[in-house]
Amino acid sequence: MDHSVPVTDRASKTTGFIRELGLFDSVMIVIGTMIGSGIFIVPADMARTIGSSGWLLMAWVVTGVLTIAAAISYGELASMIPEAGGMYVYLREAFSPIWGFLYGWTLFTVIQTGTIAAVAVAFARYAGILFPAISETSYIVPPIHLSSGYAISLSTTQLLAIAVIALLTWTNSLGIKYGKIVQNLFTVAKTGALLGLIILGVFIGRNAAAIHANFDHFWQQSNLTPITAGFTAATTFGLFIAICVSQSGSLFSADSWHDITFAAGEVKDPRRTLPRALIIGTVVVIALYLLANVAYLLTLPLSAIQNAPADRVATAVVDAIAPGFGGIAMAIAIMVSTFGCDNSLILAGARVYYAMARSGLFLRSAGTLNKAHVPGRSLLVQGIWASALVLPRTFNPATRQYGNLYSNLLDYVISSALIFYILTIAGVIRLRQTRPNLDRPYRALGYPVVPIIYILGAATILWALFMYRPSSTWPGLVIVLIGVPVYLILRRRGASEF
Repeated sequence: MDHSVPVTDRASKTTGFIRELGLFDSVMIVIGTMIGSGIFIVPADMARTIGSSGWLLMAWVVTGVLTIAAAISYGELASMIPEAGGMYVYLREAFSPIWGFLYGWTLFTVIQTGTIAAVAVAFARYAGILFPAISETSYIVPPIHLSSGYAISLSTTQLLAIAVIALLTWTNSLGIKYGKIVQNLFTVAKTGALLGLIILGVFIGRNAAAIHANFDHFWQQSNLTPITAGFTAATTFGLFIAICVSQSGSLFSADSWHDITFAAGEVKDPRRTLPRALIIGTVVVIALYLLANVAYLLTLPLSAIQNAPADRVATAVVDAIAPGFGGIAMAIAIMVSTFGCDNSLILAGARVYYAMARSGLFLRSAGTLNKAHVPGRSLLVQGIWASALVLPRTFNPATRQYGNLYSNLLDYVISSALIFYILTIAGVIRLRQTRPNLDRPYRALGYPVVPIIYILGAATILWALFMYRPSSTWPGLVIVLIGVPVYLILRRRGASEF
């Protein structure tokens, strides 16, 4: 899977990649990476923090404005530098190689691989609803405690998650054509499932009790969960902070919209296709997310959303329409959604490590293409690390409950990822100043207002997260900063030992 081969006539003579992804394929990757399981779950926690149907929708509007503003701005970088690696390359070119590396380092250690692990485990958990033998308490290897707070185990849920990662890593190693077939099939299916949920909620599930509770008292708050001890969304400032911190759910349910640029080397006419795919894909997903929340509010009173079992709001909606059917229906829908999401994450992420390796900042062998003209070794390394992240467990001695280490790591780096996003969009402005003569087939609409809207909005959310969610934000900086000595070592050694 990892042997370099000569460039063929079908492949680009400069990169070896085959340009197989058209506009539809690219849009499917944008949508596929964005829609996972978050939209079916995170509205519950958001509703508890914000406390009203009106402000819940407003929080999703903020998410939509920021995500679309980012995509509109980001498209200029994609059209200007259509190389494999996406944000890694843009940060390197706009600022310095160390910023590109720190993003790539965090992407590999936690962001992409941790998300791949989390989505694969979500797939396996919902498979357990259909097949009871798949369970987080059905162990092949019982928990082996490494310390008072950490253990390692292999349950049937974990085994299925690893099998999903292995299967999708293998199919993507066969060539971009196979990867895109899986992607298109599952993205169309899960988009249809989400649209079906919306139609059910809006036209069949809507009822007078939910409409009265949610829309006659649109801005009225109730059952607020404190943001911190003694501080809730009941005041104007508290509401502002609540909307900001709730973005850790909604904004990152709409995350990974830029992953298509990781595979820019395999996109047809990338200077035109990438900006269009980014804008079309993000607009479609944000519209679906807003409509999904409207469907929830038409079917369930806010209190039912706040107290949905295990935060599974979508399941509660289907159960309200067809009692007893919600769990199975949503399990199937979320399995389709998470399988397609993991495929796109695996496809895209490997291209970043490939680009890093070509710069001498990753395992040198990861910078080669296999006989199918895809970065097979990079896919393999990514798959191994993502699978490894499935195994470690956190352990709470007080409750005797196990968690997943990747969940903690992802919580830690969410805010750090925002730093890289802000820097990348700022790179649009910086490159206009430092490299004004670069060819820009697409120039960001509304420049400089649109990029500034994103920078200011994301920076405000970042400030709120660091101030009011310190336990899950500051550790993320440590993960990023560990990359600094790693970068210096690799630069000094030229990655020759890798």
